[in-house]
Amino acid sequence: MSSVDSVGSVGSVGSVSPIDHVRTIADAVLYEGYLLYPYRASSHKNQSRWQFGVLGPPAASPASFGEEPGMAMRCLLTATPSDTPAAVTIHLRFLQLQVREVRRRNEDGTDTPVDSLTVSGVSVLSWDEAVEQEIVLPSVSLAGPTDTLHHIPGSEEIEPLTDAEGAPVGRIVRRREPLAARIRTRTDLDDGFLRLTVSVDNEHAGTAADKDAAIRVSLIGSHLILQAHGADFVSLLDPPEGAEGAAGRCRQRRCWPVLAGAKGTTDTVLGAPIILYDHPEISEQSPGALFDSTEIDEILTLRVMTMTEEEKAEARATDPRAREIIDRCDQMSAADLQQLHGLLRDPHAPSPSPSLSPPMTAPLPSAAPGYADLRDAEPPAFDTGGAPWWDPAADASVRPESDAVVIGGVSVSKGSLVRVHPSRRADAQDIFFAGQVARVTAVLSDVDGGTHVALVLVDDPASDMHDWYGRYFYFAPDELEPLPVEDPRPPEQHREENPS
Repeated sequence: MSSVDSVGSVGSVGSVSPIDHVRTIADAVLYEGYLLYPYRASSHKNQSRWQFGVLGPPAASPASFGEEPGMAMRCLLTATPSDTPAAVTIHLRFLQLQVREVRRRNEDGTDTPVDSLTVSGVSVLSWDEAVEQEIVLPSVSLAGPTDTLHHIPGSEEIEPLTDAEGAPVGRIVRRREPLAARIRTRTDLDDGFLRLTVSVDNEHAGTAADKDAAIRVSLIGSHLILQAHGADFVSLLDPPEGAEGAAGRCRQRRCWPVLAGAKGTTDTVLGAPIILYDHPEISEQSPGALFDSTEIDEILTLRVMTMTEEEKAEARATDPRAREIIDRCDQMSAADLQQLHGLLRDPHAPSPSPSLSPPMTAPLPSAAPGYADLRDAEPPAFDTGGAPWWDPAADASVRPESDAVVIGGVSVSKGSLVRVHPSRRADAQDIFFAGQVARVTAVLSDVDGGTHVALVLVDDPASDMHDWYGRYFYFAPDELEPLPVEDPRPPEQHREENPS
């Protein structure tokens, strides 16, 4: 997979400044879902837009399906020894919709709006584009609240269209509606930390009667980049000792902050409308944007290569950014394509990118009775009798319903009870299982020698049905804590469910 970790690919970082590095990461958020394969205006999924982080107009009618006008995020900082008072620079970035209307010139000199117009054999389409906007608030003091209103002007631009002989055949009219964004900050003390709240609200004054009107005065793909001066940000995903309580009180509204920039730095935060990990990175194998989240670049590139010339021509006419994708794929060499094929890494080696799997919950206490830290241990391998993994004979010694794995000196097999402590995955559903009690249904091994434990949750009303269908949740042994065979629930809960 070639992409931004949990975001989407936008190209290699290269040698850029720290803030430009973060902007490059943020562009994956900004353009997430901007235009989806097959990148054509006639595609149904490209006729219903837009992406995440839309701040709609406050006076939108119910019929407009306008999104909420505001978002807010909270983050923690610690002051650093400095003669400069603690402050932050705030970057609010978003897309402003730009309507691109194609007009055909009539014989009497007037023009008429049309969906498309062919000019010297090239198709020109009416379409909704977008223009990047960035509002920068330098050195915002953390000593007290701030409140600023920012106006983004509208505009109308006209591009004449002429044929090969230079005769006028029409024009392109691009229009943008004026926008207004209010940015507020507030700082509170919490357990010795500074809790900074940054809120953004769309304050467009006009009404929006329908969906098109609402999106034209929305802030699209809205996100924040904060740079600290005389202070350091604290990770909310993996808070240091003593910051857990304050981090837990940082409530977010449609915007989630993570540490950004080079790994190990704490001076920059990216607040995105989707949940990321600390220090998200761009895969060095990714050659450019495809606007499709954690896309598999190789597959999408191959799909583009299978498009007909007519389909590619429509995609190029749809949007300048779609044209870049089509041209890049057409010019890709066999070596470039091979670069997208990914890397084979040792499955037993430590993760080369800690940001891919940060601890989302507190790790299991290695000093707990009966628990051994298996994170650095080789996973147990199943004896295949010398047969290669692809040989059916290799399955002869594998019995998931009776095989066991030892966790902290305790043999765990089908029927064992365990407590779940997710720590490896990016799937939010796994995080919801933190602390839950589960029953083991099978112990399995993969071809790399890894061990996976299949589970059903004890308190899931549908657990019996999941077991019958074979629909299980899978966790690594080091994410599980063996429990006694008896009912692990509190006695009072057991009595309530089983009165006698």
